[in-house]
Amino acid sequence: MQYTANINWKRNDIPFNAKSFDRSHVVTFGGGSSINACSAPEYLGKAELVNPEELFTASISSCFMLTFLYWASVKGVTIDEYSCEAVGKLGKNSEGKIAMTEITLKPSLRLGEGVQADTALLDDLYKKAHEHCFISTSVKTTINIEAQPVMA
Repeated sequence: MQYTANINWKRNDIPFNAKSFDRSHVVTFGGGSSINACSAPEYLGKAELVNPEELFTASISSCFMLTFLYWASVKGVTIDEYSCEAVGKLGKNSEGKIAMTEITLKPSLRLGEGVQADTALLDDLYKKAHEHCFISTSVKTTINIEAQPVMA
């Protein structure tokens, strides 16, 4: 399997130097969807546009959710709603390079009608999702799961 993303950037009328070039660009995905992106504001980007660090954090959170929902369905646990706050931390890694060093996922879910909250089973599902998420298993970043109480 192969997945694509095309990045398109064009210089504008601003002088091209390290402090002033426009970091805005367009990311077009293989299915045709596009988003406007930029560097993070701390790196002279625009806060209103998504940045690579946010995309990285979101990709891990999205993959984890999809893997969790898969395992829940395999185990016969109906999930009616899932939400997750994902926080990525940029810092120096063990090699002294700036990297996304940690992602914390705080998933919260609403179980289907009549489904009882079995803490051990949910913990197992979170563990399976963490162990089998394609993106998580592809990176060196530490990924923490802080499951939130089941929504009523």
